[in-house]
Amino acid sequence: MPTSPQLPRSAPFAEDQIAALNSVFSVTTAEQRAWLSGFLAGMQAANAPQGVAASPAAPPARKVPLTILFGTESGNGEALAMQARKVAAKLGFAAKLVDMADITPTQAAEARNLLVIASTWGEGDPPQRAVDFHEALMADGAPSFEKTRFGVLALGDRAYAQFCEIGRQMDERLAALGGTRIADRVDCDLDYEAPAGTWIDAILGKLNAETTADEAVTDEGASIIHVDFARPVADGFTRAKPFQAEITAHVRLTGSRSTSDTHHLELSLEGSGIEYEPGDALGVVPHNDPALADAILGAAGLAGDTALRSSLVERLDITTLTRKQIEDFCQLTGARVPEAGWETGRQVIDLLDAAAQRLTGAQLTGLLRPLPPRYYSIASSRKSVGEEAHLLVAGLRYTSHGRDRAGVASIDMTARHRAGDRLNVFLRPNTHFRLPADPNRAVIMIGPGTGVAPFRGFLQEREAVGAAGKNWLVFGHRNYLHDFLYQLEWQDWLKDGRLNRLDVAFSRDQPAKRYVQHALWESRHDLYAWLKDGAALYVCGDMNAMAKDVHATLLRIIADQGNFDEAAAKAELDAIRRDGRYLRDVY
Repeated sequence: MPTSPQLPRSAPFAEDQIAALNSVFSVTTAEQRAWLSGFLAGMQAANAPQGVAASPAAPPARKVPLTILFGTESGNGEALAMQARKVAAKLGFAAKLVDMADITPTQAAEARNLLVIASTWGEGDPPQRAVDFHEALMADGAPSFEKTRFGVLALGDRAYAQFCEIGRQMDERLAALGGTRIADRVDCDLDYEAPAGTWIDAILGKLNAETTADEAVTDEGASIIHVDFARPVADGFTRAKPFQAEITAHVRLTGSRSTSDTHHLELSLEGSGIEYEPGDALGVVPHNDPALADAILGAAGLAGDTALRSSLVERLDITTLTRKQIEDFCQLTGARVPEAGWETGRQVIDLLDAAAQRLTGAQLTGLLRPLPPRYYSIASSRKSVGEEAHLLVAGLRYTSHGRDRAGVASIDMTARHRAGDRLNVFLRPNTHFRLPADPNRAVIMIGPGTGVAPFRGFLQEREAVGAAGKNWLVFGHRNYLHDFLYQLEWQDWLKDGRLNRLDVAFSRDQPAKRYVQHALWESRHDLYAWLKDGAALYVCGDMNAMAKDVHATLLRIIADQGNFDEAAAKAELDAIRRDGRYLRDVY
């Protein structure tokens, strides 16, 4: 058994430091030394000059299989999984990256080492592409995982009550099916990069240490390559290092009498190197309303602190209120914890006003989350507009609990920015919301309100490449006269035959509300015929109401037109989804 290393007296430390370090090393395990090696390598990489890479670690004597399984809606889980695979490959593991859409639990149970990165979508739902895997894993007939060692990294948003629910379910289910945990589950909020990086470093460090011990490799070879997941990459723009895009056009599309305030923005991407595809989104790094920041400072007894004000405007989330923030605030101040659900429809300012407690600057910032970016579907095709990206943004304003509220990014973009200003942006690819590879395939696009944005890009792209496939758009909004977004463009495409069919539903132009799902039902015979002929169907827009209603209507149409019962209709729609012909981008 190898002995723990000792620092020589010639090491570049004082004698008392050498003694202290040797006393620590003398009781460390191989796993602990591997973790420390990764930690120190990460520090060195973070502080190295630009372009200087850390020295590669010695790989294990033989490649150990490792499956990295991810389920994602926004793409964050996939990005983490890809980076984890790079680290694992450098360590010498035979690392395989798998989307939950492309595997069954029976196949996953064959993995000897399994890392799971699982996102939760909305109120406790699995990502769309992970639905089948999740259902099969939770079913009574799920396979045994007795020969599998696993670890689960859960991604979520504390603004939702079912925070990281899917990751929690999978972690507990894999253990119940006989799997052995390599490490405890970690639940990550929107600022996931640092905890996710630490978890991945630790779990790969443990596997690497065990592997090198099995192979009788010396401690000098049992090191880990560290990747700082929060550090922006050198060859692209990220939310940590966004591109400053000039607004070259800023036009309100809705009429002056509209109850909606929707704008068309054109951004110059010249010099950015950003190459998007139709279906992708731009991440926008917004600023908070300065007036709200001032109100929060006043409520906390910190008015006049200019440095803190800058942080509240530019860096911290000062709107979202979670249950954890309430509990932390009450523990900090001694205030009474309000009943469950009190936070619904309320924001940070309501908590500060209700308790009327003075805070220090550190206490206030400690309660707040980092300000997350907002994502907007790109409403253009590069083949049509060149080095530009067009966005469709509806300014959000509403009243809740007697207080006027406003959307963070939407109002920042539509009310506080004008043509000539700049926005901080970065690309978020959406590889699972793409036009068909076959230009002859027909497409059906369902996009009410700003959900129509990506379909403008789809049609620009299909026009530019001369795609022969038919195109059918179903659009909905409130009023025909005031809210028909991009009306002239759709009508021009209808005239020249690029758009083969346009169905509209304006909910407030008649006594009974009429939505896109009603238009679909009225056209059920043609819609079913298009689907049977191989058309791809796309849905973009609101997740909570529209997408669920459209999904239910599609099931109803398939049952009606195909003479199926409920179970058979579901199986038919699931088959269309698995064939890559039912794609949703919902939010």
